Amino acid sequence: MTQYTAKDFKKGQPRWCPGCGDHFFLASLHKAMAEIGIPPYETAVISGIGCSSRLPYYMNTYAMQTIHGRAAAIATGCKVANPNITVWQISGDGDGLAIGGNHFIHAIRRNIDLNMILLNNRIYGLTKGQYSPTSPRGFVSKSSPYGTVEDPFHPAELCFGARGRFFARCVATDAQGTVDVLKAAAAHKGASVVEVLQNCVIFNNGTHDYVYTKEGRAKHAIYVEHGKPLLFGENNEYGLMQEGFGLKVVKLGENGITEKDILVHDAHCEDNTLQLKLALMEGPDFPVALGVIRDVEAPTYETAVAEQIEEIKVKKPYHNFNELLNTNDIWEVK
Repeated sequence: MTQYTAKDFKKGQPRWCPGCGDHFFLASLHKAMAEIGIPPYETAVISGIGCSSRLPYYMNTYAMQTIHGRAAAIATGCKVANPNITVWQISGDGDGLAIGGNHFIHAIRRNIDLNMILLNNRIYGLTKGQYSPTSPRGFVSKSSPYGTVEDPFHPAELCFGARGRFFARCVATDAQGTVDVLKAAAAHKGASVVEVLQNCVIFNNGTHDYVYTKEGRAKHAIYVEHGKPLLFGENNEYGLMQEGFGLKVVKLGENGITEKDILVHDAHCEDNTLQLKLALMEGPDFPVALGVIRDVEAPTYETAVAEQIEEIKVKKPYHNFNELLNTNDIWEVK
């Protein structure tokens, strides 16, 4: 078996602003692909329009930058026509959730075997600083000089609402955490959604500051892992317990609470109630959940299509175009 390195997947010189989170993510993607071990010639990277959507130019794989919002549509066609190829879809929060929002939810609903990466910096960077579908209410930008009067999309909520079977989250500057999540997404058969918290140093600098550094993640994030208790804090001194229909943060040792009282993460549970609550946690009252939050098996769209074609072929009196023509009345013109 061929052993690949990150270099095998690299191409060109990235043209992003110095310090942009896309640089960090690209390096992690190259490393993850090498560790996954699928050859570059069996891999396709497809994007829409935006800063992050330049990423296919820097991949030594099949790659295509499409039009605004249509990455999921093109990626769907690629996967259905070529089921054996591994397809990575790259979108920003604007490209993926605004003009591409309808494609996003239906690709998830159909459970097409795509690795759907959503680079979320809560801003339109390429078009120079307009608010995006994930910008928080009151956000001041060039297109909302007095603050937005809209509530943002939560990518996890959209994914779960569209019957999503896989959702994970990572931070662009967390190299190992990102690689681990990307490998898990690739291993999942079906639509995998990975939200990458990423910084735009020019138009929305600091939007994810609370978890963008290693020290910040130690204080304000929780790494969820299937089968492991939901502990967090610099010394794992805090945990999550269920309270009614919600969650609550507790400190180990207080009121007799021990690790046995802490919820254990179940990423494979069909019922997504607790998984969604984890995905929607926000500071300052709760930590931000990182890692694989949901990972549930289900039939994939492209497999079902291929099986249906083979099933119909057996029942039909024709199997190609010439045979189809011969099923009708035929005249020979001399």
